[in-house]
Amino acid sequence: MSRHVAIVTDSTAYLPPQAMERHSITAVPLTVVIGDQALEEGTEISARSLAQALQKRRSVTTSRPSPDVFAETYRAAAEAGARGVVSLHLSAEFSGTYDAAVLAAKGAPIPVRVVDTRMVGMALGFCALAAAEAADAGGSLDEAVAAAEKRAAGTSAFFYVDTLDYLRRGGRIGAAQALLGSALAVKPLLQLDGGRIDLREKVRTASKAIARLEEIAVERAGSGAVDIAVHHLSAPERAAVLADRLRERVPGIAELQVSEVGAVIGAHTGPGLLAVVVSPR
Repeated sequence: MSRHVAIVTDSTAYLPPQAMERHSITAVPLTVVIGDQALEEGTEISARSLAQALQKRRSVTTSRPSPDVFAETYRAAAEAGARGVVSLHLSAEFSGTYDAAVLAAKGAPIPVRVVDTRMVGMALGFCALAAAEAADAGGSLDEAVAAAEKRAAGTSAFFYVDTLDYLRRGGRIGAAQALLGSALAVKPLLQLDGGRIDLREKVRTASKAIARLEEIAVERAGSGAVDIAVHHLSAPERAAVLADRLRERVPGIAELQVSEVGAVIGAHTGPGLLAVVVSPR
């Protein structure tokens, strides 16, 4: 955090460690609670352990970071020489993380701009990278925020889940939509829209849903320069095949990342998740 503008995000951005190190991005961890055990995402619980807990139908919940954790992060940025902080977080529709950051920012020793990106996963991660690149180039606090907001406005996220039950249990999708997904073995394709999860399409089989996910991603990517991320939970083969198909079909890919989501998002989607984030440059 030696630059004038420090970049903070949270653990649901799922940024590659090398990218975080290269751009000096700090990720504040959310917490996953399995039974009565609270574990920090990214350091204390793996996606595999989370998937096993879900498959055993153990009680799994998630919780936001405390304002004190954000306050300490902002103090550390100031002590490292930052004159301001851009703090970018997952949609406030999903978590109280944004609210905790706002509360901490009020007492920070330097200006802190907290942004609800209305995104999650690498849709959030690409926003953090855009802000970091602006800061690396000597941009001001306002310019780093503007870069993140511009990236968020152009980024789309689409995903397939084997069942809507996990999203319904966590309150991330309505009961009516969950029923639509379960009726007649319909497989749901979902999207982020305005910071919320919406049902985009209903497809009859998993294979057709994944093929349609590919088509949607290709259509959204177009022919310009674009970054793409493929996320999964306990579905590495599906993710690898989809990534290969996108490499073949999207001419303007600048960067394509394939990664397993962490425990917080996995807790709400369940094993079998396959997602594509499309972020034009």
